[in-house]
Amino acid sequence: MDFVEDIETLETLYGAVPKAAQVKVTPCLTDTYRRWIMASRFSVLSTVGPEGTDGSPRGDEGPVVTELDPYTLAMPDWHGNNRMDSLRNIVRDGRVSLMFMVAGSTTAVRVNGTAKLTTDEALRARFEHKGRLPATVIVIAISEVYAQCARALIRSELWTTDDQSAGLPTPGEILADATQGAEGGEAYDRAWPARAATSMW
Repeated sequence: MDFVEDIETLETLYGAVPKAAQVKVTPCLTDTYRRWIMASRFSVLSTVGPEGTDGSPRGDEGPVVTELDPYTLAMPDWHGNNRMDSLRNIVRDGRVSLMFMVAGSTTAVRVNGTAKLTTDEALRARFEHKGRLPATVIVIAISEVYAQCARALIRSELWTTDDQSAGLPTPGEILADATQGAEGGEAYDRAWPARAATSMW
């Protein structure tokens, strides 16, 4: 199997970058990028650390991030499984990427930048939800913002195909398989809805 080992070879395989793909990149939030990102309730947060990379889904009832200024976003870190893979990476290597999606849209908007964690009380209080506060807030310094080509979402028919979740393994089944039956299973799946209802934030 042949592998591409240098940038020159790579570029000859794909050709020139269209002008629109170059000029759509901005160093901060423009009005249209702001409107798009504030409509997004779901994002994938990508980080890098000594052990490798991590991609973490992030979601909220309203905008998944808050704008602090045109160059800075804030993302609350709500309750999860306490693995803290993304947070560990941010503490050690601040480079992050976010991909914002809106259900029904074939556009995705991407942000690259650097991030830090804060426990600032005033900032945490901005995200108060039913008396609960995030343990930390991820503060993202924007390096670049740009809209992603829609082809991947069009090809996948992500928002237009019938629900294909039927028949997929459940989290309990996945856990049981990963632990050779020592954990998970039907009991895990039965308990999950009640556990989620009390630990969403």
